[in-house]
Amino acid sequence: MKLNELRDNSGARKERKRVGRGMSSGTGKTSGSGQKGQRSRSGVSLVGFEGGQMPLYRRLPKRGFNNPFSKQISVINLGDLQKAIDDKKIDGKKSITPAMLIEAGMVRPAKDGVKLLAKGEIKAKIKLDVDLASKAAIAAVEKAGGSVTLPTPKPKPQGKGHKHEREKAAKQAAAKK
Repeated sequence: MKLNELRDNSGARKERKRVGRGMSSGTGKTSGSGQKGQRSRSGVSLVGFEGGQMPLYRRLPKRGFNNPFSKQISVINLGDLQKAIDDKKIDGKKSITPAMLIEAGMVRPAKDGVKLLAKGEIKAKIKLDVDLASKAAIAAVEKAGGSVTLPTPKPKPQGKGHKHEREKAAKQAAAKK
């Protein structure tokens, strides 16, 4: 074999189609787009059009909905926490925070925080600092001799409307007496 005999495998390279270059090219005149009509023109998008028949996406029923108020929370169970402490992924002597759990790969980062659930058993005496926790999980950690710290809830803003105005009027009336 010589260098001047080297060739690509057959079908490895394909010549581009030169449209609109005369009748003998096979794609001359209308450039392979047929005659006239919407589809022969540029900028056409007929995705989902089924020739006047009711399209599939309109024949099928709607289902479900996206809740705009749903919270994005990562969950960790007591059993997983105990396993991580036993495997030395997390230091049980220090206060365990959501940042430590994310760094150890126990939970994924979540916009609305980390929630502790009571699935599994905890034997280690740990100090947890999480955003949310179930009552059973708090009880289990305290039974093992540890503690769970939750952030203080934000006070609800004073409402507007008739109920708020009535309460305000009642307080003013009580203050006058």
